[in-house]
Amino acid sequence: MPKWNSISISGYHMQEAGADAVLEMAFTIADGIQYCQTGIDAGLKIDAFAPRLSFFWGIGMNFYMEIAKMRAARRLWATLIKERFQPKSSKSLMLRTHSQTSGWSLTEQDPYNNIIRTTIEAMASVFGGTQSLHTNSFDEALGLPTKFSARIARNTQIIIQEESGICKASTDFVADPWGGSYMMESLTDEIYEKAAEVIREIDELGGMAKAVASGMTKLRIEEAAAKKQARIDAGKDVIVGVNKYRLDKETQVDVLQIDNQKVRESQIAKLERIRKTRDPERAKAALEALTKGAAGKDNLMDLAVEASRARCTVGEISDALEKVFTRHAADIRLVSGAYKSEFGETDEINQVLERVKAFAAKEGRQPRIMVAKMGQDGHDRGSKVVATGFADLGFDVDVGPLFQTPAEAAQQAVDADVHVVGASSLAAGHLTLVPQLIQELAKLGRQDIIVVAGGVIPPQDYDALYKAGVSLIFGPGTRLPTCANKVLDKLEGSQKKQSANS
Repeated sequence: MPKWNSISISGYHMQEAGADAVLEMAFTIADGIQYCQTGIDAGLKIDAFAPRLSFFWGIGMNFYMEIAKMRAARRLWATLIKERFQPKSSKSLMLRTHSQTSGWSLTEQDPYNNIIRTTIEAMASVFGGTQSLHTNSFDEALGLPTKFSARIARNTQIIIQEESGICKASTDFVADPWGGSYMMESLTDEIYEKAAEVIREIDELGGMAKAVASGMTKLRIEEAAAKKQARIDAGKDVIVGVNKYRLDKETQVDVLQIDNQKVRESQIAKLERIRKTRDPERAKAALEALTKGAAGKDNLMDLAVEASRARCTVGEISDALEKVFTRHAADIRLVSGAYKSEFGETDEINQVLERVKAFAAKEGRQPRIMVAKMGQDGHDRGSKVVATGFADLGFDVDVGPLFQTPAEAAQQAVDADVHVVGASSLAAGHLTLVPQLIQELAKLGRQDIIVVAGGVIPPQDYDALYKAGVSLIFGPGTRLPTCANKVLDKLEGSQKKQSANS
């Protein structure tokens, strides 16, 4: 397909998970090098596929750093491709990229500030030389975007493109408007060298695939996320409307309402309709061929396309491959000490630690919390930061894997004998999944386990969750010491009730 970039090498999800600019750039470039090496090992020529690779950056609020990251990435990619694969075509050295403004930087508090944040991030991506751009909507820290907020987001980049003159300067005069700036050139050199050093570490581990398998990349990102959250909670990094210049009274904005149950029923009905109207023998044969191909050396892309044409579902295609490859089980490890060390020794932190100590003296063990990620929500920055922070505040912490069902999360909570389950949601599944979790805990005879919820939950959904049995709800921007104190309030209240009943 002409001009189609078949592989997008993404750093966006790394930044959303907590990576700083150096880690995002280094890990993404290292991913790209691993893809190229895999292609070479499969017998392809570098010039046959490298020109069709593309990248995907997350763009945060550190304006100059984001521009420098994109400039440094182009240079580092070209250098490494040339050194390691000796392409004959200069097109193989080009780094084409899509960019998206940060979702993590959006705040629930004073949400109209997010329009300004997105504008700054969009300008950084344009100055950095992005080929395409996605601008987030200002209300995405509250829920899915409305038509109004989506129009503002779209017009943000259109105004930059059509009215600001920034794009015209890049096309009519110079490819890089920042070239020659002492500040920008020195910052670009700095991030280039730091990212190159990280890639040297990855090379010593045997490449990006082995680095990922070792857990190195995941732990580095989680450490960066925990330290950033600590700086915000301590007020060292200012977030306007969250930890400084807060409104006396928050302004309510309209949020898109999604009937999660209705969507689910519609999807199930669609799947049933597909299965009834397709050729069952063709579908069966296509899935069997896919499984057979996975066991051999056949082209799985061709076989998967054929299965799709036979109207096989994504789930069926995945199951056919799983029979051979099995399913990945993540090794869950937590970063220790990063949150507390960055926050610093304060009366607030010490007060939480003393409360935890007092609870443990009465209970005979530390307060234990499980952080659960249920449904199809793959965003885990918030849940990992909460887990790391609570561990540093003295809690025993269990973390569930991504994509758990409510029944699986409940069983893990019961097996671990936790006091609290914290359900993290960023994908509009809370009204279905969290009540189901509470029901599953009841079936297992553990109604005593406290359930709290956090993440992107529209304020109008709070009452429904409280009625379903949720004890506490924490929106984006809630400080971790505040969360811990409120959870301890609930646990101490439960202790008193048990003492009164015994």
